[in-house]
Amino acid sequence: MAAMSVIGIDFGNESCYVAVARAGGIETIANDYSLRATPSCVALSEKNRILGVAAKNQLLTNTMNTVHGFKRLLARKYNDPHVDKERRFLPFKMTEQPNGGIGIKVTYLNESHVFSPEQITAMLFTKLKDISENALKTKVNDCVISVPSFFTNAERKALLDAASIAGLNVLRLMNETTATALAYGIYKQDLPAPEEKPRNVVFVDFGHSSLQVFACAFHKGKLKMLASASDSHLGGRDIDTILAEHFSNDFQTRYHINPRVSPRAYLRLLMEVEKLKKQMSANSTKLPMSIECFMDDKDVHGDLKRADMEELCGQLFRRFEETLRKCLEDSGLRLEEIYAVEIVGGSSRIPAIKHLIEVVFGKQPSTTLNQDEAVSRGCALQCAMLSPAIRVREFSVTDIQNYPIKLVWDASMGEDGEMEVFSHNHPVPFSKMLTFFRKEPFSLKAFYAGNIPYPDPYIGQFIVKDVKPSADGESLKVKVKVRVNLHGILTVSSASLVVKQDASEQDSNEQDSVGSEAMETEGQKNETNGSENEQQAQAENSQENHVGNEDDADNQATSEKKDGAKKKKQLVKTLELPIEAYTHGYSQAELKNYVELECKMVASDQQEKERIDARNALEEYVYELREKLSSDEEFTTFVNENERSTLDNQLQYLEKWLYEEGEESELQIFIQELNSLKNFSEQIKTRQLDFEQRPAALEELASVLLLTRKAVDQYKSGDERYSHLAESDIQKVQQTAEQTHKWLEEKRAALVGTPRTQNPPITVTQIRQRKQTFENIINPILTKPKPKADPPPPANKENGSTPENKDGHVDHSPTQEQQNDEKMDVE
Repeated sequence: MAAMSVIGIDFGNESCYVAVARAGGIETIANDYSLRATPSCVALSEKNRILGVAAKNQLLTNTMNTVHGFKRLLARKYNDPHVDKERRFLPFKMTEQPNGGIGIKVTYLNESHVFSPEQITAMLFTKLKDISENALKTKVNDCVISVPSFFTNAERKALLDAASIAGLNVLRLMNETTATALAYGIYKQDLPAPEEKPRNVVFVDFGHSSLQVFACAFHKGKLKMLASASDSHLGGRDIDTILAEHFSNDFQTRYHINPRVSPRAYLRLLMEVEKLKKQMSANSTKLPMSIECFMDDKDVHGDLKRADMEELCGQLFRRFEETLRKCLEDSGLRLEEIYAVEIVGGSSRIPAIKHLIEVVFGKQPSTTLNQDEAVSRGCALQCAMLSPAIRVREFSVTDIQNYPIKLVWDASMGEDGEMEVFSHNHPVPFSKMLTFFRKEPFSLKAFYAGNIPYPDPYIGQFIVKDVKPSADGESLKVKVKVRVNLHGILTVSSASLVVKQDASEQDSNEQDSVGSEAMETEGQKNETNGSENEQQAQAENSQENHVGNEDDADNQATSEKKDGAKKKKQLVKTLELPIEAYTHGYSQAELKNYVELECKMVASDQQEKERIDARNALEEYVYELREKLSSDEEFTTFVNENERSTLDNQLQYLEKWLYEEGEESELQIFIQELNSLKNFSEQIKTRQLDFEQRPAALEELASVLLLTRKAVDQYKSGDERYSHLAESDIQKVQQTAEQTHKWLEEKRAALVGTPRTQNPPITVTQIRQRKQTFENIINPILTKPKPKADPPPPANKENGSTPENKDGHVDHSPTQEQQNDEKMDVE
């Protein structure tokens, strides 16, 4: 079943969770530290990359080369105001790339390197993929990754690029809001039937760096998102920053130190105030905070109580309440129509947050879901639904478009040059068919129409090519399909040119007639396909919008048809048109280069891991031998003075070498040193092991010899069990037993005079081989089965002759007495 596992990844700003859908249900995968949460940290060192838990552990010691918080930098430009706000949380260096993007400057393999946020994200995904494969014992490719609902096209495309670099096939980028709702709804057995009123549930996801509030309507087997409101700059870390600023001012006054000037000190302060914040969630009294050797070798102390924290963060809590009320307003729900308010996300545990939820919605917040793992579990469920490998109970999911999208084009024929294609909270995935009348190639530009947390509302430009005029130079109908796909990304998925021709135009010769017939068939086929596509589009909630005066053109054609003396048969031919898309994200060439670079770094990491493992194996063996020589009295009885002296010197040399010039040695050197040490020490270990196992091996051989002699004596005494054996075979058994017994006595005598510190004259392996050889000779003789005797012919009861029937044939039927005997035997 492991081969059919599919995973869901909750990619968070602070940490990630990976869940897997299997036959037994949904499990959250533990990483190599047996933790469910893997920090979103990537550290670069002189030898390799350090990812996840190990990277966070060295955040304070390798501050400038440990990258975190990079999720918020995806697809951003260096001069983005959003990036300026993020810099206060991030101690590492950032530079401007030639394309205006962000470059993260670090030292890797003793060289200065610049990586994009997408590359850093790919490194983290590589780690999550490795964790999954180790846990599931199989290759992992297909996954569903969570994404904040407020992410734009550019950010979503950047996340897909990062996954592609890491070798992951993303079946869907799923909004964190929708993943949470799916994790809640799929296990509910008491949801209302489709014809009944839905169960409306509000979810509040208050995480490390953002707030998402969303309303959802549940029916049995399906969910529909109603509304979503978010604040992308309001999270638990903002509370931490306010508390850190409070203590920075306090320390500056009392201790005359400013933590803001030292990235390392400020990071330590943020870690301590986060612990203090968590303690305040369970305790309303004044709580102390102490940091030893904080700055300038000074120990610092402070205290705070929950009421003071709530006062300091008052503005944040007001923003929180505004977001709650906006979601309630957009959903159109009355308070009495809300069944429950569910909270998820680590920061939702704060008492002030729970109180505000109760104030706005008039209900106590519910904690049905696992607050940290709900998103990853929802992603794993969605991945199982999309994968053919696993059967999951069907559950329909309808998401919403968070920002309005408009298309802009060069207007012609009196049409408008702008149109809002997808409105706010429009259902997705969704397709719309737009109809244009054009005689030459044209372009469409897509923009976000609403207020988005991104400086540029531009989505992309799509050029529809190969558009040509009709035979009489008029515009032709062009159908353009615009879609917001499963990832929440806008695409122009197809464009087609509709060409109408008169059948009479192609009757000039035989060849043209054949061509006309073929074209008519093709036209019918396209009409059929169009009908099928239309049905499919209706099934997926698609719509068709006409741009221009199509109705006038059709009416004119109809009028001409009616008025004309001769009706002409028209053939409709649909031609697919190529589309050039210029949107956000890497080109295929750039992606290929990044994939190759990632593969090289993975190979380098693996090489370094093997080197470190070999070093650790040598170090472990050195300490194991040192322990045996110093404390294992049994072991030392097998070591002579020369060996002890040699071994002591070798161990002392290796201990010193491992921590000095040998620490950075190559893999092969460690392997050679370990083999050299083992070749010497294993002789002593073999002596000890041989000494412990030898008595049992000797006893086994002696026992076989005893049983063999006993069998020979029984043969000589006329035992029926061996009466069928030949005299020569018994002599062979006896002779072999005597030879083996003599060999055994000689070896026992030799062993008695051999000290433990010397290699024994005979090993346990040799004793067992001799026993096996002996048994191979005697067993076929002593276990030979007796030959089967021929059954006597049945005798006539009266005269002892075989009865014959009238025809002279022998009667083989049993007598009555034999039948009775047989019946008795059966009983």
